[in-house]
Amino acid sequence: MKGSDRDDTPVLITGAAPSYADQARARKRKYTIMMLMRIPCLLLAVVFINVWWLALLFLVLSIPLPWVAVLIANDRPPRKQEEINRYNAEKAARRALAREVSPDDTPADGKEPPAPPRAIGG
Repeated sequence: MKGSDRDDTPVLITGAAPSYADQARARKRKYTIMMLMRIPCLLLAVVFINVWWLALLFLVLSIPLPWVAVLIANDRPPRKQEEINRYNAEKAARRALAREVSPDDTPADGKEPPAPPRAIGG
């Protein structure tokens, strides 16, 4: 049914992380943008050479940009916080106790539960 009521955008059906190629492309883009920000800072420092404090400000702003760009470009996206399913002895014991039927409980049909099998002593 094609029409204005239908949304043809793809739906994300997995929680998978972006591919390494996509991550690398995004990091390169961030690095390039940060390094391109350095050029206007240096040019503005040259333009405002007569206003020494403004030229110095632009120069000081442009100095740490390569270092920050490398740090940001080398940073990978954070890992997803997933709950790890670990064995918990206390929780397992509580579940086992909750499943046990106490001796004074009788089934709803009134019959006695079958006796547990006995081991043969010898």
